[in-house]
Amino acid sequence: MGARSCSTVILNSVETPSLSSRVELLKPSPTLAITSKANAMKAQGIDVIAFGAGEPDFNTPQEICDAAKAAIDSGFTKYTPSAGIVELKQAIVGKLARENNLTYSPEQIIVSCGAKHSVYNAIQVLVNPGDEVILFAPYWMTYADQIKLAGGVPVVVQTGPETDFVPSYDDLRAAVTPRTKAILLNSPSNPTGGVFPRQTLKEIATVALKNNLWIISDEIYERLVYGFEAGSIAALGQDVQDRTITIGGCSKSYAMTGWRIGFSAAPLAVAKAMSNLQDQVTSNPTSFAQKGAAVAFNLPSDQIEAMRAEFEARRDLIVGLLNDVPGFECNLPHGAFYAFPKVTGALKPGESDVDLASWLLEEAKVAVVPGSVFEGAGHIRLSYATSRKNIEEGVRRIKQAIVDRTA
Repeated sequence: MGARSCSTVILNSVETPSLSSRVELLKPSPTLAITSKANAMKAQGIDVIAFGAGEPDFNTPQEICDAAKAAIDSGFTKYTPSAGIVELKQAIVGKLARENNLTYSPEQIIVSCGAKHSVYNAIQVLVNPGDEVILFAPYWMTYADQIKLAGGVPVVVQTGPETDFVPSYDDLRAAVTPRTKAILLNSPSNPTGGVFPRQTLKEIATVALKNNLWIISDEIYERLVYGFEAGSIAALGQDVQDRTITIGGCSKSYAMTGWRIGFSAAPLAVAKAMSNLQDQVTSNPTSFAQKGAAVAFNLPSDQIEAMRAEFEARRDLIVGLLNDVPGFECNLPHGAFYAFPKVTGALKPGESDVDLASWLLEEAKVAVVPGSVFEGAGHIRLSYATSRKNIEEGVRRIKQAIVDRTA
């Protein structure tokens, strides 16, 4: 018998039809893998401090929980319109007008099962096989996988700590080819915490307008900004808004990661296409979660300020501690809740950031994510969505382990 395809499935020594080639494009999430290993070590009684998870450690605000509970008690547990209930769409329209200086109709809002789902919908309706989508590295690895699932080709523009992870206008222009279809940006950024200044947003918009490109702007971390303005690129003008899909959600700003509510605000034709796609994939997001989300988007800003301020204090703490680790250099991130230190000065000859992350988990009992996961080789990512006590102890362990092995 000839060699089998790598996607051929063998069950009980019986050859079955192969899986689609699409599954070979998918890679397990290293972040979840590291978190899983850390949790397994904890289950064995090992004291592990985890800096891997990208979710707030705060509880969802009580008003939001109460609204969801009331919805369940009232029997609001059935199907809803696939693209979201009118009450939630109107709340999102109001939020975008109030906070982002953007005007949309409810028909232009598509509520999905988290911002990740919203990004997926946008890529699926915009990208054809062979189309190129520009990404700014370091980037959240899901973007590249979702582009590939649509048959597209990720084209990477590198950034670095010397520019606070803000891309060069010349590098962006050089990345555009006749096959370029879209530019995907994430500001504030996972994994770097970088925030694109207004001038950079203008440069991205200029390139998009000149080359007739779509813009996908993932703004899920927009409320978690520190001494910096995180503007929406679509607010630069109607001509920019007409080619921009703005992605948002509840997960980060309202500590609602498990609720799985995200949204897209898009030109009407794109919104209709995304709605039709969602009809055939998931239908509606969870009904009672939508009721909670409608309350979230109407919360006064001071309800979120306490969490944002605490993250800012943690940012200052962790960056100061990391810069005291031999061989570590950490920029001060302007948003999100990630520190992304350069660790090349702490690597042994032939060692990579992946090796270092593995060693830190085993030796220091600290879980971090290697920067190579995000095309940010030579860095590691630490989420400071954890207590100050954990930050202090976790970085102390990292420093001690590095000092001991270089002594």
